[in-house]
Amino acid sequence: MTDTETRAGFVALIGEPNAGKSTLLNQMVGAKVSIVTHKVQTTRARIRGIAIEGDAQIVFVDTPGIFRPRRRLDRSMVAAAWGGASDADIVLFLVEAHRGMTDGVKAIIESLKAMDSKTPVALVINKIDRVKAEVLLALSQELNAAYPFAQTFMISAERGYGCADLREWLAANLPVSPWLYPEDQIADLPMRMIAAEITREKLTLRLHEEIPYQLTVETEAWEERKDGSARVDQIIYVARDGHKGIVLGKHGETIKSVSQAARLELEEFMGRRVHLFLQVKVRENWQEEAERYGEIGLDFRDGD
Repeated sequence: MTDTETRAGFVALIGEPNAGKSTLLNQMVGAKVSIVTHKVQTTRARIRGIAIEGDAQIVFVDTPGIFRPRRRLDRSMVAAAWGGASDADIVLFLVEAHRGMTDGVKAIIESLKAMDSKTPVALVINKIDRVKAEVLLALSQELNAAYPFAQTFMISAERGYGCADLREWLAANLPVSPWLYPEDQIADLPMRMIAAEITREKLTLRLHEEIPYQLTVETEAWEERKDGSARVDQIIYVARDGHKGIVLGKHGETIKSVSQAARLELEEFMGRRVHLFLQVKVRENWQEEAERYGEIGLDFRDGD
């Protein structure tokens, strides 16, 4: 880092579930710090990924997708999303190009208006490779007519198109400030929580329908070993007895493949050997327990 003026600040990513917020975060940071799956509503905690652009440090807050909440967990997730937006220096509103102006997008725009905040909001139209240029242009005009966005970007978070321009604009528009984190840090989540998120992602990819939303993963113990490896013990909490059997799989095959995939990714992320041990426990009311919320970075009271 040079002696020139430095900038730093928080950038919140908001949008409907599955708009590509986690993919954009991982693309910007250049490492996998947020769970990315084909299922919606998989980001529960406000994960901070940190990117360096010139003399600027950009701290991304990946909020849960904003949707119509039904359960306590849903309400806590939506509260976390708006909390992340209101605390940020810049807000990025992601909209899927091929879905356009949905009811959900309209609802978020109305909520942005109601916030009456001086925080600049940039429009990021994602997945542009799925539609034709004239459709993109019309969507951009429609959205900008609905809200005074500070800037509009058209990107593909998955392929990286347009992401460099977005990162440069963010770096130039953050407040003048010393850097907020050490230069070599890419995420401020404790390693125990990142490990739990990685296991939860593997479970989400492997399981179907409602079960991924009925489970949570906690890292119960973390032991550093003399040979440089780590022993990680995790508990998968499920809401029903029947779910336990599904998570374990026939002859334990499902849990075995989840454990192996999570271990390999953890080893790649940490650059060392990991011994991962998973247990499955039934806790029928885990979604009503304050302690479980703290473990996944949410506030239990937000669900009231």
